[in-house]
Amino acid sequence: MSNIGHDFSIGDHVVYPAHGVGRVQGIETQEVAGLSLEVYVITFDHEKMTLRVPTRKAKGAGLRPLAANDVVSQALVTLKGRARVKRTMWSRRAQEYEAKINSGDLVSIAEVVRDLHRADNQPEQSYSERQLYESALDRMAREVAAIEQIDRDAAIGILTKSLSKAA
Repeated sequence: MSNIGHDFSIGDHVVYPAHGVGRVQGIETQEVAGLSLEVYVITFDHEKMTLRVPTRKAKGAGLRPLAANDVVSQALVTLKGRARVKRTMWSRRAQEYEAKINSGDLVSIAEVVRDLHRADNQPEQSYSERQLYESALDRMAREVAAIEQIDRDAAIGILTKSLSKAA
């Protein structure tokens, strides 16, 4: 289903930086302060949330289509790379990781997954490291799942396989 003049159509999967993969449920016109405003209605099933993003501000807000195949390939290659952990304080690194996750950029999210991944023979993670790792892995898996038209668990399997090749 296409909408002339819109970047996204009803039914399209999209990525919103702070929330990950959602689906365009509709395009509505709303009255806001006496002005007519056209918005994308986007649902995020995993967060049981609906977001309305003005169509004119969608790009500026970071709303984008699912990653292209070359970006997915680059993200999977990133997972296979060596972890790059800066020797800065954890609080500073945690902020950087959070910013990468919320950037909506698949390769940046892959860097977080790679850097925080622990193989079975490695020391245990702190609770906050584990939370950031799970968040990044989930965000990445949901996008890969939508692209490949598979479920989240199958996507986690693909990502885990790439991570184990790095070890």
